[in-house]
Amino acid sequence: MDQLPYSAAWLSRWRAEITDAVSAMTSTFELTYGYPPGRNEIRPADRDDLRAAREYARDMLGSDELLTFYESFGEVVLPDVGNGYFIHSARDVLHRVAEEGYVFIPLADDPHGMVIGSDGGGILFVADWGGAIHRSQTASSHAAEFDRVAEDFPEFLDLIRRSVVRFAETGEPGCL
Repeated sequence: MDQLPYSAAWLSRWRAEITDAVSAMTSTFELTYGYPPGRNEIRPADRDDLRAAREYARDMLGSDELLTFYESFGEVVLPDVGNGYFIHSARDVLHRVAEEGYVFIPLADDPHGMVIGSDGGGILFVADWGGAIHRSQTASSHAAEFDRVAEDFPEFLDLIRRSVVRFAETGEPGCL
């Protein structure tokens, strides 16, 4: 994607590029993999999502970039891209923080974070309060080690976009 500033318009282009790649992938998915594709979508935010986004903004110390995302989209569900990519809804993020608390990321600039997504194998994506995104090395947020995968949320979204396009074109999973 070109260097438009991160905004609702940027997110709209991001969604369009992923949707195009997923459409191409799913058109031959069953022939390629022997079973039909699941639901692969970037769901627009509904009224409940917007309410949760406002609660997120009021209660969380997360980044404004995540809030912009949650004001546009309810969730990302891409189970058929590689091992799968999921960005959880604001409601799910808030619920997990209420139930389990914040995630401790030992080597982060700010070691407090919240699980914002996952892959199909249980690997977690955690946003720290400084805005960086980390990937767990195991399918656990407790006593897990993390690798920083993006300096900020837009970079993380672009990694997802590149992974989706790569998978649609080659069948090879991306770098996440």
